[in-house]
Amino acid sequence: MAMRDRMKACLRVGSIAFALSACMLSTPASAQSRYGIGHAATPAQVAAWDLDVSPDGRNLPVGQGSVLRGREVFANQCAACHGARGEGGSLGDKLAGGQGTLATPTPVRTVGSYWPYATTLFDYVRRAMPLNAPQSLSNEDVYAVSGYVLFLNGLVAEDTIVSAKTLTQLKMPNRDGFVVDPRPDVRNAGCLRDCIK
Repeated sequence: MAMRDRMKACLRVGSIAFALSACMLSTPASAQSRYGIGHAATPAQVAAWDLDVSPDGRNLPVGQGSVLRGREVFANQCAACHGARGEGGSLGDKLAGGQGTLATPTPVRTVGSYWPYATTLFDYVRRAMPLNAPQSLSNEDVYAVSGYVLFLNGLVAEDTIVSAKTLTQLKMPNRDGFVVDPRPDVRNAGCLRDCIK
């Protein structure tokens, strides 16, 4: 077989393989049901993953926790990585301090100096902490440890009981340090509701 014929045969085989893979990819997902694999997510399964909390507090759960309880939770679940007083450790970031450093050549970005919303702290702790067992803390313990971190930053008193109301009413020091991206091509990218026009 001449080289030209071999190339034509390879191109034909490649074209057939491409056409078959395109057909397989375009098969409707419903065709998969005939194999008994998978199922539509139930409302309970969706709810278990729908944990995000908005800056305005939307989706904060019912519950509350004290700063004093948060000190205990932090000592048991957080201090090994973040230090006993949120000063940072070998694994975890510094959580407290840094106020007034953002405009300096060496900014210290912590919950108290950088984060614009207290609700974000609750959201992050609930979904991602502790690192070795994310989503293992109760909502009450997440409220408590969030309160303790806010206390370490001088943002709430030691006798504070933290709840959804506390977190949404607390104005973080760097709340106004973030601006809406003015570029028209990204202004509403991914926006789902209450979008800026």
